[in-house]
Amino acid sequence: MSRVYAVATMDTKGTEIAFVAERIRACGIEVATVDVGTRDAAVVAPEISREQVAACCSTSNPLTKTDRGEAVTAMSAALVEFLKAEHAAGRLAGVIGIGGGGGTALITPAMRALPVGVPKVMVSTMASGNVGPYVECSDLTMMYSVVDVAGINSVSRRVFANAAHAIAGMVMHSSPRVAEKPTLGMTMFGVTTPCVDAVRKSLEGHGYDCLVFHATGSGDRAMENLVRSGLIQGVIDVTTTAVADEVVGGVLACGSHRFDAILDARVPYVLSVGALDMVNFGERDTVPPQFAGRKLHVHNAQVTLMRTTPEENLQFALWIADKLNRSTAPLTLLIPEHGVSSIDAAGQPFQDPVADAALFDELERLVQQSSQRRVIRLPLHINDPAFAAALVEEFQTLARVAQV
Repeated sequence: MSRVYAVATMDTKGTEIAFVAERIRACGIEVATVDVGTRDAAVVAPEISREQVAACCSTSNPLTKTDRGEAVTAMSAALVEFLKAEHAAGRLAGVIGIGGGGGTALITPAMRALPVGVPKVMVSTMASGNVGPYVECSDLTMMYSVVDVAGINSVSRRVFANAAHAIAGMVMHSSPRVAEKPTLGMTMFGVTTPCVDAVRKSLEGHGYDCLVFHATGSGDRAMENLVRSGLIQGVIDVTTTAVADEVVGGVLACGSHRFDAILDARVPYVLSVGALDMVNFGERDTVPPQFAGRKLHVHNAQVTLMRTTPEENLQFALWIADKLNRSTAPLTLLIPEHGVSSIDAAGQPFQDPVADAALFDELERLVQQSSQRRVIRLPLHINDPAFAAALVEEFQTLARVAQV
């Protein structure tokens, strides 16, 4: 029987997690409390003891660590393995955790390790600040505790009850299953929207379920996490702009592992160079002083774009080619020679044929082409309907090859 796992360091948060579990049971949901404390015995007896969780750590026993930081890290790793095993066995319907800074850091990695769609709620003192390190690219729901997780009082009683009812609702009212379609991942920016919309509509008409991700670095990582988990079976990576931020130092960097999950999964893969004409910053006065004198475009009050130079484009080409040359499955890189974004078109503020040519020529030179790894240059703008059609045709070709 599947159940909700209510997780806390029950040496300090036992009373609080027991209250949460009681409210979940009142909704008619099976629940088990899980102790991940590393110091003292639980103040309320758990259904799953800390020893049971600790036994899942393959490297060391968290309960034998004298250093608290090492103990918490090891217990976090053990909880990851425990919850993954429970989910694989069909016993896990959802997870709710409560904690302060330490408990949040301990519990959330295990939540993130579960597939998208598994209900996950974390009540935390950290939820009113930067939750990125805790949530990353998962569908984890963070709820601010308002007061510290220290007893049941007039405020915490309401917050904990709301959290309990939230996880109960998620479990009771799961989304209906629909007929499965092959699922594709696509990357888009506002400046590549016409292209991606045309590709999406075309492939939806051919029976694909198309997931579009905002190419903001975190969106790139979210897509690749789904590829890694097997929920995406093909990628049309039109907008690789976050590479520019990674190399130059913009605010939407993709991270050093960009492309890795896609190449490792060996899914049909078509990519382009969408929006590599720009690096992203925040408000105009947040652009770093070393970029004084560069060509800037104020996209809106919160977003300032900086035009990339030929020298930077050479670096992007090297970064991308180094990744693509590791591929072991067919892929195709399509290059739109007449511009890579809506503001890199004729008469637009970022039009710079010299900078574009540096990127295109260097990619063609550095990517080690073969029958399995091709670079195709087309005399089109990225938002031309014909370029979208070429992306679709190339993807369908690779998808047919993958099915053989």
